Amino acid sequence: MPPRKRTRGGTCSVIDYTERLNSNIQALKPSGIRKFFDIASEMEDVISLSIGEPDFVTPWHIRQTGIRSLEDGKTFYSPNRGFMELREEICRWFQRHYHIAYEPKTECLVTVGGSEAIDNCIRALIQPGDEVLIPQPSFVCYQPLTEMAGGVPVILETKAENGFRLTPKELKAAITPRTKLLILPYPNNPTGAVMRRENLNALADVLRGTDILVMSDEIYSELTYGDTRHVTFSDIPDMRERTIVVNGFSKAFAMTGWRLGYALGPAPIIQQMTKLHQYAIMSAPTMSQLAAVEAMRNGDNDCVYMREQYDMRRRLIVDGFNKLGLSCFEPEGAFYVFPCIRSSGLSSEDFCEKLIHEEHVAVVPGNAFGDCGEGFVRVSYSYSIKHITEALSRIRHFMQSHHANTL
Repeated sequence: MPPRKRTRGGTCSVIDYTERLNSNIQALKPSGIRKFFDIASEMEDVISLSIGEPDFVTPWHIRQTGIRSLEDGKTFYSPNRGFMELREEICRWFQRHYHIAYEPKTECLVTVGGSEAIDNCIRALIQPGDEVLIPQPSFVCYQPLTEMAGGVPVILETKAENGFRLTPKELKAAITPRTKLLILPYPNNPTGAVMRRENLNALADVLRGTDILVMSDEIYSELTYGDTRHVTFSDIPDMRERTIVVNGFSKAFAMTGWRLGYALGPAPIIQQMTKLHQYAIMSAPTMSQLAAVEAMRNGDNDCVYMREQYDMRRRLIVDGFNKLGLSCFEPEGAFYVFPCIRSSGLSSEDFCEKLIHEEHVAVVPGNAFGDCGEGFVRVSYSYSIKHITEALSRIRHFMQSHHANTL
């Protein structure tokens, strides 16, 4: 029996919550991304380059469509998988951009953000003991979601000298009889790395002849720079039937608060993901879905404009860090840089702690994205030129004050 303590009205049980809470959830570490954002929110004069959120407002024609849906009284549930109109537009958009056809009735699921699609995919596929291959540094959710599903995360450490790309040699060495799923997080958060077609072909050569499935998180697919555009893994020969593509509207269309994503993949897998979606969520927001139809139909120019703006910021911030002596891999996708801060003599955590308290600039320690991220920090350039320029000035002062041999 739990211990009891006396109160004015009698006795009541003192609950030991650690005994009542799920031990697997208690063992998870909180997201390292939010820590410095939360500190920054309580300080004045802080420049936060810590959150991966576009600083653009959702384009007006998309907002207007959402507003009109409310004015027209379209406030009811949608079908579990999402409105057919939206699923058809998603499949048309995907074929137009990436040249792969999906069946909207059976191979497309609309979710509450790309994050729900990732969770549903992992839970639908993974049974206790199954191994999931996770390249790192990468987004913070893959490993804990694998653990919550009872899977075994197998970490593949990517390296700056390889452009933070997963190599076929690293993939082949990690495969065992228990390997069920490979996660491909490209374009990559936090490094900005991109897998070119030849890189994906090399991975496919390793996967052929196995029954390993692939979850390709392509949420930053519209944010690649230079002459070569994004290639979806499902476009690689023989890979479509083993690949679940996760994407969404947050990054490409500046719709983070609308919370809308989707998954494309083989019908039997989408069917099981839909069951999870039915019981946990039921359906994505109606207003968001109707606005997303407009984004799919008429939002291509918005994506191009925002990509051009990010590209200008990308070149500014990469040049800025390199001039500070903090060597910076040049990202080819997403909107992050991942400079090496080892020359400062500080750990990633110490660097970020001191930087925010001394100079009021918030960035994220690289080890929030896996242990191999130690010695780096993630900096988002989804902010204005003015903010980026001022942040670089403050970081210069920070490096000088810590006597770093960088200038």
